[in-house]
Amino acid sequence: MNIEALIFDVDGTLADTEEAHRIAFNLAFERYRLGWVWNRTEYRELLRVTGGKERIAHYVQKVAGGASERQRLLALVPAIHAEKTRFYSSVVADGGVPLREGMERLLHEALATDLRLAIASTTTAVNIDALLTATLGPRGLDMFAVVACGDQVRAKKPAPDIYRLVLDTLGLAAECAVAFEDSVNGLRAAVAAGLWTVVTPTYWTEGGDFARAGLVLPRLG
Repeated sequence: MNIEALIFDVDGTLADTEEAHRIAFNLAFERYRLGWVWNRTEYRELLRVTGGKERIAHYVQKVAGGASERQRLLALVPAIHAEKTRFYSSVVADGGVPLREGMERLLHEALATDLRLAIASTTTAVNIDALLTATLGPRGLDMFAVVACGDQVRAKKPAPDIYRLVLDTLGLAAECAVAFEDSVNGLRAAVAAGLWTVVTPTYWTEGGDFARAGLVLPRLG
């Protein structure tokens, strides 16, 4: 079968966003006077938990002192995450997060050969829109035939739900598309959906088990 679409993860794949996310989390924690600071080593470990709200909730379970404090902090998770998203969007809008090397060329070359582009991400629609607008211009979002976000499916990566949603929306069999990922959880999700997958790890994901990837590259440049 011919390849008809390329499906991209966002965080770590389209752009190395994780340092901006880490800083935004810490600013949100400061705003809520939580006394939490995620350093790079700790955040790298926390990235094993997919999804920002899920990551905060996981951390609460680890640090909360008792049941009542845990319940109070878990109730704050949506508000903390919303504050973090505002900080992150501001950094991205200011041009602080460029696309990874070779990514813009690949996107334009794919469109020039009539391949459709799609996004399968666990991040929020607000974050995706901010990144694409800042890096590809006001019509950046229009380059993608499908943009699927984590909140649209029941289970986030490593579950294959988000990729199955994209394939269903495109009306394609998995054999007709290639996925691009940077993490083990993303690879597991794409492979479980039947997709041949290219992995380009970053500092945050290098050293993972990418044995099931079709191809592993340091970058797309």
